Amino acid sequence: MKKIYSKVEEGVLLLVINEKEDITKERTDLSPESEFLQCSTKVIKKGARFRSHKHLELKRETNRTQEAWLVLSGKIRCLFYDLDDSLILDTNLTSGDCAISFRAGHGFEVLEDDTSLYEFKTGPYFGTEADKTFID
Repeated sequence: MKKIYSKVEEGVLLLVINEKEDITKERTDLSPESEFLQCSTKVIKKGARFRSHKHLELKRETNRTQEAWLVLSGKIRCLFYDLDDSLILDTNLTSGDCAISFRAGHGFEVLEDDTSLYEFKTGPYFGTEADKTFID
């Protein structure tokens, strides 16, 4: 797991990248408990069971949209930006890799045909004009 911190504001976590090879038998929390978007990994053996449950209604307030991408197949080039919009990381994600952006700006270029991924984000989503500013 790679944790990328801001060079502009010390101690500010921008994003986490977890490659498929980083997944272990022990549960690994990729997100700090204080972040809105939570993600963890774990290798699970056949026959494992999880007690059925549902989550309680809790009032939660968010002040930003956080996103995660899990690449299912193919390859994407990811550009990640610091708080001042300077490029902080240029990397590729492939099948099984996951990136979680807590505060990093981001852009993607698909490098292989038929690349597929899951995208997760905190909601509700109010549309591009209310939620985004573009980095040029």
